[in-house]
Amino acid sequence: MGVWWGPVVRVLVLQAAWALGGGQVRYSVPEEARAGTVVGRLAQDLGLEAGEPEARRLRLVAQGRRASVEVSGASGALVVSSRLDREELCGKSAPCALRLEVLVERPLRVFHVELEVTDINDNAPLFPAARKNLSIAELSLPGSRFPLEGASDADIGANAQLSYTLSPSEHFGLEVKTKDENKIFVVLVLKKPLDRESVPVHRLVLTASDGGRPSLSGTMELVISVLDANDNAPQFNQSMYKVQLPENAAPGTLFLQLTATDKDEGINREIDYSFSYTISAKVQDLFIIDRQSGEIRTAGELDFEDVQSYDLEIEARDKGSPPLSGHCSVELEVVDVNDNAPEVWVTSLSVPVAEDASVGTVVALLSVSDRDSGANGRVRCAVWPAGPFGLVATFAGSYSLVLREALDRERVSEYEVEVRAEDGGAPPLRASRGVRVPVSDVNDNAPAFAQAVYTVLARENNAAGAELARLWARDPDEAGNGRVSYSVAEGGVGGASAGGGWRSASSYVSVDAESGRLWALQPLDYEELQVLQFEVRAVDAGEPPLCGNATVQLFVVDENDNAPALLPPAGGGPGPGASGEAAWVPGAGPGAGAWWAWAAWGAPAGQVVAKIRAVDADSGYNAWLRYELWEPRGKGPFRVGLYSGEVSTARALEEADGPRQRLVIVVRDHGEPARSATATLSVSLVEGGEAALAAAGSSSGSGSGLRASSGAEGGASSSSRNVWLVVAICAVSSLFLLAVVLYGASRWAPRAAVLSGPGPATLVCASEVGSWSYSQRQSRSLCVADGAGKSDLMVFSPNFPPPPGAAAKETQPEPPALLDTVSGPPFLASRPFPLPPFPPFPPAPWAVGGGSRAQPPGPVGVGGGEIERVGQL
Repeated sequence: MGVWWGPVVRVLVLQAAWALGGGQVRYSVPEEARAGTVVGRLAQDLGLEAGEPEARRLRLVAQGRRASVEVSGASGALVVSSRLDREELCGKSAPCALRLEVLVERPLRVFHVELEVTDINDNAPLFPAARKNLSIAELSLPGSRFPLEGASDADIGANAQLSYTLSPSEHFGLEVKTKDENKIFVVLVLKKPLDRESVPVHRLVLTASDGGRPSLSGTMELVISVLDANDNAPQFNQSMYKVQLPENAAPGTLFLQLTATDKDEGINREIDYSFSYTISAKVQDLFIIDRQSGEIRTAGELDFEDVQSYDLEIEARDKGSPPLSGHCSVELEVVDVNDNAPEVWVTSLSVPVAEDASVGTVVALLSVSDRDSGANGRVRCAVWPAGPFGLVATFAGSYSLVLREALDRERVSEYEVEVRAEDGGAPPLRASRGVRVPVSDVNDNAPAFAQAVYTVLARENNAAGAELARLWARDPDEAGNGRVSYSVAEGGVGGASAGGGWRSASSYVSVDAESGRLWALQPLDYEELQVLQFEVRAVDAGEPPLCGNATVQLFVVDENDNAPALLPPAGGGPGPGASGEAAWVPGAGPGAGAWWAWAAWGAPAGQVVAKIRAVDADSGYNAWLRYELWEPRGKGPFRVGLYSGEVSTARALEEADGPRQRLVIVVRDHGEPARSATATLSVSLVEGGEAALAAAGSSSGSGSGLRASSGAEGGASSSSRNVWLVVAICAVSSLFLLAVVLYGASRWAPRAAVLSGPGPATLVCASEVGSWSYSQRQSRSLCVADGAGKSDLMVFSPNFPPPPGAAAKETQPEPPALLDTVSGPPFLASRPFPLPPFPPFPPAPWAVGGGSRAQPPGPVGVGGGEIERVGQL
C-alpha cells in the first residue's frame, strides 16, 4: 500500500509546487552535458498521463536564443539536443537561466519552463598576453609596487575565483588585492633594491589558478628590465572614476577628462595618456582618449541592451628613461533610453480556421517583448481590425489570438490581422505583426443551375457523341465541396415515339460528369422522337454531398434526310393499270420504278393519262413534294401537275407523236438540300378501242394474276396468243354493248368514284396543292385544304389478292385499289392487240388510310391522303 501511495504523494506535491510557482517548471542541467541527457520528466511534471505527450503534440518553443534542448515525443521528457555552453549562452551572467515555452495542443495550452545551465570548470585562466615586459628603474625603492594585468576566467563562481603565484625571486614578491568579488588587483612588489649592473633583466613566471575541482591554471612570463634614472611614476588624483552616459550619446561626446601628476622634473614629468592593453580592441573602438589632455570621448554608438557598463583601465606614462606609468580605472554606466520598439512573434499558428469554428477558438499564440527596461519595456497590445478576432493575455508577454465572431468563407475567405504593440516610453514606440488567417471551407452550399429549365434544339441525324449543350451549376464552396459532377437523373420517352415501349433518356443522351457537356449517344431521328424531357442532377463532392436539379427539354429539329419514295399504283400489284393509272414495274428501291400507261390518239388536251404517287417520310417543307417533267424537254405532248403528280395531255395526240412516249418525271421535296426520286413513265399511243381493251384487260389480269417481266422477250408470243383469244371472244359476244356502256359512262356520268368489291369505302380529299402534309403525334387523318385546282374523288377497293409474306396472313381484306375515272371519246375494238407483260408486285411497304394494316410508327402525307407504313422500305 505504501508503494502505491508514494508516486501519488509525489505527484500531488509536484502539482502544489507548480501551482505555487505561478505555473512554471524549473530544471537545472550542467553545461557541456552530452546530447540525449534527460533534464527532467516534463510531461509528468505538467500532469500529463502516459501517451498524452505524443497525442497532444507536446513541443517546445524557444524565445530569442537557441534552446539546445528538446522534448522527446514518446516519453515527454526534456532532453539535451546539442552542446550547452554556459559561457556562450550567458557570458558572465549568473545564474544562466533559459526561458522556454512548452505548447500542448488539443486543447491548446502554454507552459513556461525555466532551464538553469550550471557552470563547470571548463575554462582555464587566461592572461591578456603570454609575455609581459616591465621596465623598473634601479633606483626604485623596496616596496615599490607595479600593477600587473590579471588573468580572466570565462567561468563563474568558484570556478572563476583566481589565485596568483609568482615564481621564487629574492627581489620581487606578489601582492593580490580583492576589490570586490569580481575584481582582483595583482601587484608586483619590489622586496629588495635592484642592481642593474648585477642583474639587468629578471624573468619571472606569474601563474593564475582557479577554484575549480580539479583546478585549472594559466601563466604569463614577466620580463623585468632594470633601468636607471627616472624613479617617480605619474599618479592620478583618484584611483577610480564613475561616469554615467545615455546610450543615445552621439559619437565624439566628451564624458571625462583625467589628470595625472609626476614629481619628476623635465622630460620625466611629461605624461602620455592611453588605454591599458588589457582592454579589448572592441571596447577601444568605442572610445577615444586624447594622449596629451587626457580627455575621453565616445567613438561609436553605445547600446544599453548590449552592454550596460564598461570598465576602462587608463595608463599615464611619463617620458622619462625609462618611462614610468600610473594607472586608474574608469567605470562607465550606460543609461537606458527608449530606443527599441516592441517585438512581436507568432509562436504558434493554427490555420486554416474552419468557417464553422466556434467562438473562442484559439487561432494563434503570440509573444511580445521589448529590449528596453523599466517603463520603456512595458508593452500594451491590441488587434486591428477588431473583428472577428481578439487578443487574450495568458502570461506576461504572451497572448492568444481568439475567434470572437462566426465566419463565412463565401463572404470572406481570408483575413489579414495586424497585432499592434506599444511600449510605455516617452515618446512611445510601436510595432506590429501581420497574421494571415485563411478560412477553410465547409460544404454548406448546394450546386445551383443558372436556369430551372433548359431548352435545347438538336438536328436529327447528328453524329453520335456530338455536343448538344453545356450545362453549368455554380457552387460557391471550394475544392471538393465546390467540385460539381453531373448526371442524367430521370426522364425518357414512351409510346409510339419510342417504338411502342418506354426508353429512358440515358439511352439517347449523356452528360459529362466534369464539364456538364450534354452529348448524344446515338443519332436522333425526328421520325422516331420529337421531344425528350429529362432532368440533369449536379452533385458536389462534399461530405455529405449536396445536389441541385435542372430540367432539359430536348427538341429534335427535322432534317431533310428522306428522299421521296415512289408508290405503286392504287391496284397494289404489277400489270396494266386502269384508265388514268399507270402500270408499275418496281425498281431497285423505293425511289425508282417504271410506269406504263396508254393514251388514245386524238385524246384532247388536259386528259389525265396517269398519276404518279410519292411519299416523303419527313415533315414540314421537307415533305412537301413537287413533280417536274425532266424528259422530254420543250414542247412535248404531255405535262405533269406540279403538286398533284397527274400526267395529262398538253395538246391533242396525233399519229405523228409516234407509238410510244417515254417520260422521265422527277419528284423533289422542298428541303435544303432538296432530295428527289425519278420515275420513268412509258405511254403507249393506241387507238381508242385498244385503250378500252387495255382497261378491260387490266380487270381480268388482276383476277388471273399475270406475271411477266418487262424485259423478257421470250414470253411475249405466249401472252399474245392468250390475248388474241380473249379479244376474239369479247369481240364476238359483247364488243358493241361494252362500247356503248363505256361511252355513256365517260360522257354523261359525273366524275365520281366507283366502288368495286366488298368492304367499306374511305373518302380521301386531294387537290393540286400537292402531297405536302404534316401530322402531329398520334394523329390518324389529314385533309388538305381545298385549292383552286381540280379535285378527285378516290375510292379504295381491293383489286388484287393479298401479297405474299407477313401481310398475306392478315385476316382483314386488302386495302382497295385507287381508281381515277377519266373521261374521253368512245373507243371501238377495231383490231386485237397484245397487252404488255408486267412483273408481279412485291409486298407494298405502305398502305392507304382506311386499310387493315398494323399501326405505323407515324403518319406520312401523300396526295392529300394519309399513308401508313406497313413494311420495310
